Amino acid sequence: MSKKPIIVFEGIEGSGKTTHINFVSSYLKKKNIRFIKIREPGGSKNSEKIRNLILSNKSNFNKKTDLLLYMAARSENVSLLNKFYKKRVILIDRFIDSTIAYQHYGLGVDISLIKKINEDLLKKIKISFTFLNTVNQKNMINRLKKRGKLNRYDKFSYSFYKKVQDGYLKLSKKNKNIYKIIDSNSDIKKNKEIILYKINKLIK
Repeated sequence: MSKKPIIVFEGIEGSGKTTHINFVSSYLKKKNIRFIKIREPGGSKNSEKIRNLILSNKSNFNKKTDLLLYMAARSENVSLLNKFYKKRVILIDRFIDSTIAYQHYGLGVDISLIKKINEDLLKKIKISFTFLNTVNQKNMINRLKKRGKLNRYDKFSYSFYKKVQDGYLKLSKKNKNIYKIIDSNSDIKKNKEIILYKINKLIK
C-alpha cells in the first residue's frame, strides 16, 4: 500500500466523520506530513459551486439529476486528485461509497450507472482506506439540532438515513480489508485513538 494513501471518512449526517477528518488533518500538520484535504461534494472552486447548488434548500432535483450533479462535482476534483495521487496523503470527507450509499441504497438509482461513471472519471485512482462512522437515531437527531442551519440533505426522514447507513455497512462487509467501522456513539477520545493508530500504520 502506498505511504501516500487516499483515506476516506464516510458516514451519514451527525456521524462525526467531519470531526474526525479535521482531527487527523491537525495531527498531520503537527507531524509536518504533507497532505491535502477535500470534501465531496466540494473541494475545488468549481466543485464548491456545485455543492452549493446540490445542498441548497431551494433545490428540488430528481434523483438522477442529483447523481449527475454529485458526479459533476467529482469530475471537477479529478485533476486535483491526479496531481497529488501517491505524492501526498489525501484525506476526503465522503467519496465513491457515499455516492453508492446515498444514491443507490438511499434513493434507488441503478448501481451499474453509478459504477460506470465513477470508473470513467477516476480510472487509476483507488481508495487506500475508509473510516465508516456510524451513529444511532438519537445521537444523529441531537447533533443535527445543534447545527442551527440545515441543508437539503440534513432534512430527510430517519428511514432514509437508516437505508443509507445500512448500505454503507454492506459496502464495508464487501471491503473488510480497507474498512474500519467507528462507532460514534462511543467515547470520542477512544475513537480518536483507534483512528490515529490506523493512520500511523497507513502513512509510516
